[in-house]
Amino acid sequence: MIIETILKINPDAKVTVVGDNIDTCEITWHDGTTPISKDDIRAQLPSALNIALDDVRIQRNSLLAETDYLALSDQTLSSDMNTYRQNLRDITNGIDTVEKANNITWPTKP
Repeated sequence: MIIETILKINPDAKVTVVGDNIDTCEITWHDGTTPISKDDIRAQLPSALNIALDDVRIQRNSLLAETDYLALSDQTLSSDMNTYRQNLRDITNGIDTVEKANNITWPTKP
């Protein structure tokens, strides 16, 4: 995550990072790359909530993809399937803590 954050700040950065904690990792800058302070990197690191929400969205998108063929224009989507797909699309609404993101009750596929 640290390297991804560095590259978000400077896409051309040449860097090696040893460790996954910004406070204790070793960062080595290569080929004349201007160093970025750990404070600046830390400020851009995704929060634990954002990471948890990304994981939820990945799972949600996978579940939606499983039923995409039912939503094609030549198919009639049942009311239950329509509700299921809408519940999946709304699954991140109101999630404002990592605990909520980790304890989602997923809708049941009809």
